[in-house]
Amino acid sequence: QVQLVESGGGSVQAGGPLRLSCVGSGDLDSIRWMGWFRQAPGKEREGVATIRIGDGNSVYTDSVKGRFTISQGNAKNTVFLQMNSLKSEDTAMYYCAARGPVGTRSPLESYDYDYWGQGTQVTVSS
Repeated sequence: QVQLVESGGGSVQAGGPLRLSCVGSGDLDSIRWMGWFRQAPGKEREGVATIRIGDGNSVYTDSVKGRFTISQGNAKNTVFLQMNSLKSEDTAMYYCAARGPVGTRSPLESYDYDYWGQGTQVTVSS
């Protein structure tokens, strides 16, 4: 089993930054991708950014490219999401998720992710 704990959410004005952190614990040997997903009220959950543990290969959804950066910590059980130039449409609950190396879909799709954190709220006011 893998446990994921997010932190760093909060309220910020449009144009400002926030940094989210996700710390994993448990049986992490099987984990190859860790990522961030978000869900706004009334909308489906969407993949924001994911990173392959080890080589750092990352994937972003188009709406955050150039504004968000996903990175892994030195211990590789920690993943960060640096969010700059935040917009009101970035308001959502943000979830950290983890999956193994084998997947049937894009790393940005939630289908193959087995482990999820409880989420951290990000609210951007205009």
